[in-house]
Amino acid sequence: MKKLLIASTSTVHGKAYLEYILPELAAFFSNVDEILFIPYAQPSGISYDEYTAIAQRGFAKINIKVKGIHQFENPVEAINNSKGIFTGGGNTFLLLKQLYDNKLISVLKNVVENGTLYFGTSAGSNITGVSIQNTNDMPIIYPPSFDALGFINFNLNPHYLDPDPTSTHMGETRETRINEFHKINSIPVLGLREGSWLEVEEEKILLKGVLNARLFQQNQKPVELPPNTDLSFLN
Repeated sequence: MKKLLIASTSTVHGKAYLEYILPELAAFFSNVDEILFIPYAQPSGISYDEYTAIAQRGFAKINIKVKGIHQFENPVEAINNSKGIFTGGGNTFLLLKQLYDNKLISVLKNVVENGTLYFGTSAGSNITGVSIQNTNDMPIIYPPSFDALGFINFNLNPHYLDPDPTSTHMGETRETRINEFHKINSIPVLGLREGSWLEVEEEKILLKGVLNARLFQQNQKPVELPPNTDLSFLN
């Protein structure tokens, strides 16, 4: 059975790395003592080892060990043998290119569809959608395709921000960008605000956290969805 936690972010203001979601992670990975970490998104250009160490410190608080995929000689075998996977945030274009280059897309799809637990934050959440076309990241590198893992049948915009009426910046907003996307694309887009996440179990999807999410659909007005909304209709 497919089970995922798909979070907007790894860190919310005023809290340590993963602190806000640790209770959910403890329950989610309750039968797992070690997870596989995919550090390919490399936030701020840090090394795989440095990024893995950050993840290790976060999960140590719930007594779960973390090993980076780069520490294995064969990344395909590492994924096939894992009981739980965590893909962290950073640059989504870089992350997806590394997954394609290492021939891991179909492997990830297979293991998660067959029950390996998956947790993603930010870029690691972007890749769970149909495509990465709604990421906020700069295209610092070009993956072979924008097509992602397709665990959910819509796209995400993590770190979704509402327009600031007090700002002197009069440029485009997240809403503007998503509306531009919908001029030529019909894929629904869910704006996930900070501290929000999705619980996916097979075809059921629940919005969790304390803030609303914002749903954008082609030729429709955006809709505010409160926590605990069932989003299974998007699948």
